[in-house]
Amino acid sequence: MTVTDSPPDARPDTRQVATRRRSGNRRARRLGLYALLVLVAVIAGGPLYWLLSSALKTNPQIYSYPPHWIPTELHWSNFADAWNAAPFGRFFLNTLIVSVVGTAIELTAALLCAYAFVFLPFPGKKILFLFLLGAMMVPGHVTLLPNFLTIAQLGWVNSYAGLIAPGLGSVFGTFLLRQHMLTLPQEITDAAKIDGAGHLRILFRVVLPMSRPMVITVALVVMVGKWNDFIWPLIVTSSADMRTLPIGLLFLQNTETFANWGAILAGAVMVIAPVLVMFFFAQRYIIAGLTQGAGK
Repeated sequence: MTVTDSPPDARPDTRQVATRRRSGNRRARRLGLYALLVLVAVIAGGPLYWLLSSALKTNPQIYSYPPHWIPTELHWSNFADAWNAAPFGRFFLNTLIVSVVGTAIELTAALLCAYAFVFLPFPGKKILFLFLLGAMMVPGHVTLLPNFLTIAQLGWVNSYAGLIAPGLGSVFGTFLLRQHMLTLPQEITDAAKIDGAGHLRILFRVVLPMSRPMVITVALVVMVGKWNDFIWPLIVTSSADMRTLPIGLLFLQNTETFANWGAILAGAVMVIAPVLVMFFFAQRYIIAGLTQGAGK
């Protein structure tokens, strides 16, 4: 009696079938992830594209329905109209001074405070840090009136000092820098102390180079907040010579009585363009600062 085995090709290879099935599932998940990313990009970038394209349109094209997604003619004169309708040069100068000087002082204070909370032993350190965390829960609008009364008593209304002084203390920056410094290896700072380095030298020669991504991240977040600040400059300034860019957009809208929305949107593009450029050049530092777990 002879037993005939079926040829090997006639039997399905279950491992190959399972491998193809897993590969198909991974491909489907990848395509679904790409589709989700494209949807998020459209939702996030759609308003920005509409702003940029409408800044180059005329009023009839902006109000047309169905909308013109691609302008047929580029009206660059909208930027000239916006620049001439409001003193944007002065607005840019004021915003640059407030943002750069305020960020430099606030970042320096945050670095010193974070270093003290991590590397300096003093009584009540944890309790004081908890008080600082509690200050982060206080809405900023609550302190508007006390800050204005203080600035008015000092005679700093409608001045750079009045614009900069209330925002010099950064609890948020102190918190981020402290949490990052806690991840730094203690052996490096101990070796610097053995070599005779003081606290300032350890901060600027050892801790600061290892914390560069986080420092850039905090500096960018603080600077963008000061660049886009609207309520405080509106309260503490009373003349166009001391207004900042966000107030300048309101000034431009009130000036453009004929409702030239192309010029108004062009002014908005000029306001956000420096922030977009900063994010473009600093994005790798931001990602490294937010994902960095420990320094080596």
